[in-house]
Amino acid sequence: MILPIGTLVNALAIILGSICGLLLHNRFPDRIRIIVFQGLGLCVLVIGLRMAFKAEDMLLVIFSVLLGGISGELMRLDRRLDTMGDRLKGLVRSKNERFTEGLVTASLIFCIGAMAIVGSFDEAIRGDRTLLYTKSVLDAFASIALAASYGLGVLFSFLAVLIYQGLLTLFAGYLQDYLSPLVISQLTGAGGVLILGIGITLLDLKSIKLANLLPALVFVVLLTMLKGWASGLLGF
Repeated sequence: MILPIGTLVNALAIILGSICGLLLHNRFPDRIRIIVFQGLGLCVLVIGLRMAFKAEDMLLVIFSVLLGGISGELMRLDRRLDTMGDRLKGLVRSKNERFTEGLVTASLIFCIGAMAIVGSFDEAIRGDRTLLYTKSVLDAFASIALAASYGLGVLFSFLAVLIYQGLLTLFAGYLQDYLSPLVISQLTGAGGVLILGIGITLLDLKSIKLANLLPALVFVVLLTMLKGWASGLLGF
C-alpha cells in the first residue's frame, strides 16, 4: 500500500501558507486586505467557471445541485459543520470570529476539484505525485491570502485535505472502477458550481449556504453512474 506522501506534502503546504498569511494579517492595512479579498474572490470565480464548463452533461449537474441543496437543507449540514468548526475553535482557544467560516471556505476550495481526485489516483496507482505537488504549490499561495483574511481557521483546513485525499489514495484501487473519467468530469462540473458560490460569497455579492450544497457532489456521481447503467441496459 502506497503512503499518501503527496497529500502529506499538500497538508504541510497549507500549514506553511496559512502561517505566512497569519503573520501578514495584522500588517495589512484594511484597504489592502479588502483588495486582496476581492482579487481572491474574482480568481475563485474564474476557477469555478473553468471547472463547471468541464461537465459533459450539465442537466445532470443542475439536478444534482438542486437535489443536493434540498438534502443539505433538510439535514442542516451548515449547522452541523458550524458546530464542528466551533468545537475545534474551542479546542484551540481561538478568539477569531471568522474561524469557522475560514475553515469551511478553505476546506471546500482545497478539496473540491479534479486535481484532488486525479492526483490521489495518480499517486496510488502510478506512483506519480506530480499533480499533488502542483496542487500543493497552488494551495500554499491560496492559503496565504485566505489566512490573511479569515485567520486561524484556514490553517486547520489541512485536516480536511489530509482525510479526504488520504482516503482517496488509500482506496484508489477500489474507487477507480467507479470514478471513471466521465464521472470525474461531472464531479468537477458540480464542484465548479460550488466554487462559484464561494467566489460570490467572497465578493459579498450574496451569502450562500455552501455547506448545504455539498450533497450535490454525491448526487452527481450517483446520477451519472445511473445514466451510464441505463444507457448500457437500453442500448442508447
